Amino acid sequence: MSPPVRILTGLGLGLAGGFALASAGVHPDSVLVTTADTIGGLWIAALRMTILPLIFALVVTGVASRVEASSAGGLTRLSLLTFVSILLVGSAIVGIIVPTLLSLWPISQGATAVVRQALSTGSRLPPLPGLGEMLKGFVPINVFSAAAADNMLPVVMFALVFGFAVASGPGDRRLGLSTFFEWIRETMLVIVGWVLLLAPVGVFMLALELGAKTGLSAIGALAQFVVLVIAMAVLAVAFAFCVAVFGGRSRFLRFARAAAPAQSIAFSTRSSVATLPAMISACENQLQLPQKVTSVTVPLAVSVFRICGPMSSFTGAIYAAHVLGVPLGTSQLVTGGLIAIIIIAAGAGVPGEITFFATYVPIFNSMGIPIEILALMIAVNAIPDMFNTVANVTMDMAVTTLVARLASRRRIVEAIEAETVVGE
Repeated sequence: MSPPVRILTGLGLGLAGGFALASAGVHPDSVLVTTADTIGGLWIAALRMTILPLIFALVVTGVASRVEASSAGGLTRLSLLTFVSILLVGSAIVGIIVPTLLSLWPISQGATAVVRQALSTGSRLPPLPGLGEMLKGFVPINVFSAAAADNMLPVVMFALVFGFAVASGPGDRRLGLSTFFEWIRETMLVIVGWVLLLAPVGVFMLALELGAKTGLSAIGALAQFVVLVIAMAVLAVAFAFCVAVFGGRSRFLRFARAAAPAQSIAFSTRSSVATLPAMISACENQLQLPQKVTSVTVPLAVSVFRICGPMSSFTGAIYAAHVLGVPLGTSQLVTGGLIAIIIIAAGAGVPGEITFFATYVPIFNSMGIPIEILALMIAVNAIPDMFNTVANVTMDMAVTTLVARLASRRRIVEAIEAETVVGE
C-alpha cells in the first residue's frame, strides 16, 4: 500500500471513529479524545522540528544551483526567466480567484467555528499587519529570533540572500558550503521520512479528535479543499493552453494532441519525471520544436518549474485561512504568493509528502495561519495531486513552445548550433 493510500486510510478510519464517538454521546473532553489530541499533537510537533533546517537548506542549495545554472548559457537564463514570469502570473490568478470562489461558496459559520475549536486555533490568530509591516518582514533584524518565533518569512529571505552569496563565492568555498547544506538537506529528509512513517497513526488520531468534535462538518471542509485545488489545476491547464497558443504560436488542436500522451502518463503516475520522455518526444516530433531547446527547457521545467506547486499550496493556504477564520489582506496574499514561488523553485525535487509540508509550512507561517489543519489536508492531497501533475506537464510543454519562439527571435538557438559546429 502506497504512503498516500495509507494516510488516506488513516484519515477515513479516524473520521469514522470520531463520528461513532460523537453519535454515541462521548464528550469531546473525554480521556479517549484527549489522548488522540495528545498523540496527534506530538506527531505534528515532530514534523515541525525538522521544517526550519530543512527549509533553510533547501532554499540555500536550490538558489545556489539555480544561479549556477543561469550562468550556463543564454537558453537556460531565458527558460528560468520565463518560468518565474509564469509562476508570478499563476500566483496572482490564485490570489484573485480563490478568495472570490470562497466568498461565493463559503463554509457555514457554524462549521468553521467547530473546526477551529477542534483544532484549538481560536486563541492564536495573529493580528492583521499592514503593507508596511509586510515589507519590514522581508528584512530580518535577527534571523535567530525570527526562527525561534516560527516567523518563516525573514528566515526564507535570509536563506535566499545566503544562497546567492554562496553561489557568488570562489570555487572551493562555494563547493564546500553547497556540500554542507546538501548534507543537512538530505539528513533532514531522512528524519522527515521517519516521521512520515507514522503519518497514518498521526492522521488517524487527529481525524478521530476532529470527527468526535465536529461530526460531519469535517467532511464538507475537506471536500471543499479538494474541489478548490482541482479547480485551480484545471485553470492551470487552461493557462498552459493560452501560453502555447498565444505565446508559442502553436495551434490549439495540435498542442492538445501532442500533450495528450504525457497528460495520461502524468494522471496515472502522479510524476512529472515519468512523463519526461513522452514530453520531449511530443515537443520534437509533433510540435516540431528545436532539439536544442527541448533538451534544455523540458528537463529544466520538470526539475524547477511546476506551475501547480505555488498555485496549489497558495490555494491551500487561502482555504485554510478561510476555514480557520484568519483574516487575509493584500499584504498576506502578496507574501504568501511570493513565498510559495521561492519555496517551490528552490525545493523542487523533494519527494512526495515531504514536499507538502516543506512547501506549505513556510507559506502558512508567513501568512499567520496555524498549521494544525495541514495534517488533515495532506491526507486528501493525493486526489488533487493527480490533476496537479497533469497541469504541470501541460505547462512544461507549453512553456517550451514559448521559450522556443523567444529563443528564435533572439537567435539563441542559432548561436548554440554555431558553437556546437565550432566545437566539433
